[in-house]
Amino acid sequence: MAQATTPDVESRAGETSDRQRTIVRASVVGIAANVALAAFKAAVGLASNSIAVILDAVNNLSDALSSVITIVGTRLAAKPADRNHPFGHGRVEYLTTTVIALIILYAGVSSLVESVRKVIWPEPASYDVLSLAIIAVAVAAKLLLSSYVTRKGKEAGSDTLVASGSDARFDAVLSASVLAAALVYIASGVSLEAWVGIAISAFIVKAGIEMISGAVSDMLGQRITPELSAQVKSIARGVDGVLGVYDLFLHAYGPELLVGSLHVEVVDTMTASQIDVLTRAIESRVLKETNCKVVIAAVGIYSHNTHDDAAAEAESKAREILEGHPEVVQMHGFYVDVGRRYMRMDCVVTFDADREGIRQHLTEDMREAFPGYSIWITLDLDVSD
Repeated sequence: MAQATTPDVESRAGETSDRQRTIVRASVVGIAANVALAAFKAAVGLASNSIAVILDAVNNLSDALSSVITIVGTRLAAKPADRNHPFGHGRVEYLTTTVIALIILYAGVSSLVESVRKVIWPEPASYDVLSLAIIAVAVAAKLLLSSYVTRKGKEAGSDTLVASGSDARFDAVLSASVLAAALVYIASGVSLEAWVGIAISAFIVKAGIEMISGAVSDMLGQRITPELSAQVKSIARGVDGVLGVYDLFLHAYGPELLVGSLHVEVVDTMTASQIDVLTRAIESRVLKETNCKVVIAAVGIYSHNTHDDAAAEAESKAREILEGHPEVVQMHGFYVDVGRRYMRMDCVVTFDADREGIRQHLTEDMREAFPGYSIWITLDLDVSD
């Protein structure tokens, strides 16, 4: 088995290295672009006494700092697994995202305070053609940077880079609003500087709060996407001998590694050696066909009755009863021993269900339908589609 798994490990290492290089390269481009834009905008803002332009420059500077932290986080997250962290260090990316969000939030709040101060104690601004040209160039530069970073983020499967690309596109909109405010001031003498600054600050604060919320959600553990759930279950279902796939649990250890388990239903005549071959095939195929992103660490087994026609009829009747309850999403893992008058099954129920209440209700309905039977119902969480 060691020889069979070595190529997968090497492939994963190679892909991780490529991903890391892509993220670092795109982040370096972002740093250079944002530092240059921040310098030009700061010069324009100070020369024209424009709080909106100065805040736009601060925003670019915070973006550059965010890219630096992204690089550091990517390097740390790529560290190999060790004894104390057997699943690697991928979750470091969640921490770096939180740090970036706090920096953005601080910059937004500070900018908001300064903008409000300018509303209360306004100061006249003055623009020249060169200043306006620099702001216009900044808009174009941000749009190009957004396109580049977003594309690289999608190539690397990096949510952080994709978010940075979206942020750059948003920055272009903010810079365009600063330019519009300057043109309005030149044309009419009406100063919207401080108000535009407040708007920019509010959007920066909103972005920071959303980033913190997303990072905290990642650290708490989010539900996997329906697409990933369908993909993994489809792969497992494609293995010969698998009748059904249930109870998929996946835990994220960073954006590029999910580890978990699932249950499969097989005929009750399978031998231990046949089950061993089947479970190893599932683990291997899922690892390979998800590009080493999903590791199935355990495969549980449900047995499907094949020796008793009465069992099939009982299953059909039980399914009709149980799935007739609105709280029950699915019934699976059904097994009945007619001779011993014993019946067991798993029911996936909604999160808002009264678990003890619905268990009692389901059990009572089953006992009424199957008098004399010992009924055992396990309630599963609706953790994946």
